[in-house]
Amino acid sequence: MQLGLIGLGKMGGNMRERLRRAGHEVVGYDHNPDVADVTSIEDLVQTLSAPRTVWVMVPAGDPTRQTIDRLGELLDPGDLIIDGGNSRFTDDFRNAELLGEKEIGYVDCGVSGGIWGLKNGYGLMVGGEDRWVEHAMPIFDALRPEGPREEGFVHAGEVGAGHYTKMVHNGIEYGLMQAYAEGYELLMRKDIVKDVPGAFKAWSRGTVVRSWLLDLMSDALSKNPNLEGVSDYTVDSGEGKWTVEEAVALEVPMPVISASLFARYASRQQTSPTMQAVAALRGEFGGHEVMTVEEGNALKHGDQPSSRAQQVAVKGIGQKADAERPPAPRHASQPAATEPSSTGQKD
Repeated sequence: MQLGLIGLGKMGGNMRERLRRAGHEVVGYDHNPDVADVTSIEDLVQTLSAPRTVWVMVPAGDPTRQTIDRLGELLDPGDLIIDGGNSRFTDDFRNAELLGEKEIGYVDCGVSGGIWGLKNGYGLMVGGEDRWVEHAMPIFDALRPEGPREEGFVHAGEVGAGHYTKMVHNGIEYGLMQAYAEGYELLMRKDIVKDVPGAFKAWSRGTVVRSWLLDLMSDALSKNPNLEGVSDYTVDSGEGKWTVEEAVALEVPMPVISASLFARYASRQQTSPTMQAVAALRGEFGGHEVMTVEEGNALKHGDQPSSRAQQVAVKGIGQKADAERPPAPRHASQPAATEPSSTGQKD
């Protein structure tokens, strides 16, 4: 099958290669002339034979909308556009209506697989009319993982359902990543645990928490066990936010995914206004020492406490740890602090 592909970045370029290996003819366009097969979208459309199928793989939002608008001006009735980017599902309604007026088909396709898709295949979630999905099925079959179609592909529903399903997929991904990351920190903090990378590796087979994300976490720790030099600043593609917005709109409780999204927002704050307010309140009602930003950052970086506020904070953390530490096991020759009486009541 012949396909036009717009957007040849990390995923788009690998998708072109996977399709070509499967025997499909792919004509690719990208702003980078070093990777493009043609010099413009106009050239791409003219190169393809009718009825044309064009896959758009560019950043979500205006870049995708502008590309689809331009294709709508160039394509003919009976042609098909597939949006394989991370567009919001509401954009699909607009695109399908615009193209439908010109009798041009439209399918939305959520794509998962990242840089590993070339080798392993891509998980595909599509939305649109049956006839358009069937028309593009040779492309979908070439891109998905080998094996039963239903284990790597779903026609999730009508227009918008593909991107909606991918949105929820990414929201779940946020929660899984956050859980693994929190487990990593707890293991790193515990002095009796000496091999944190080994723990993650051991979970990769035979346990209920095994997953591809866990494998990737294990690989990352094998290269950099203490994650030295890795910034905690974490971005998001927008789909986690859209998932939470949908949860609110449909009144679906989603505490885990919501918390993982907010954790990403917190990672971008050099100083948290929320925690500044908490520290100020503790100072007001309890007379607790309040550190300056500089004093707090110094403690975060492992510097020795010098000011009174820093010393009080470090002492408080130590006292809390002592209070939560389980008591040392009693030697068999030592009497218990209190022995129960024959009546079962304590003396």
